[in-house]
Amino acid sequence: MYQSYEKLEVWQKAVALSARIYELLRDCRDYGFKDQVCRASVSIASNIAEGMERESKKETVHFLHIAKGSCAEVRTQVLIASKINYISADDFEVVKNEAESISRMLHGLVKALCDKS
Repeated sequence: MYQSYEKLEVWQKAVALSARIYELLRDCRDYGFKDQVCRASVSIASNIAEGMERESKKETVHFLHIAKGSCAEVRTQVLIASKINYISADDFEVVKNEAESISRMLHGLVKALCDKS
């Protein structure tokens, strides 16, 4: 089920989101929290890539679902980050909205793959 994942807008947005999170938390000294959020953000793009490299639609969809779950994890963690003043409310809104957009795109991609005969 090969399709170049680098050309997918959703993968590109996931990479950009991860880079933004790394930048926002660059000076965060709560290393456990920082590591968790960064790992979750990297997981989104990584699972899209891994899924798109799989040979079957079932495997591809499985990894896209994992990526979607990582989006929810990131949204939760950046909410916590904003509540404990690790990031600003404005940065929270930007990251949350981007993660929600990625999640919707993943949902659409899964639907398109499943609707394909």
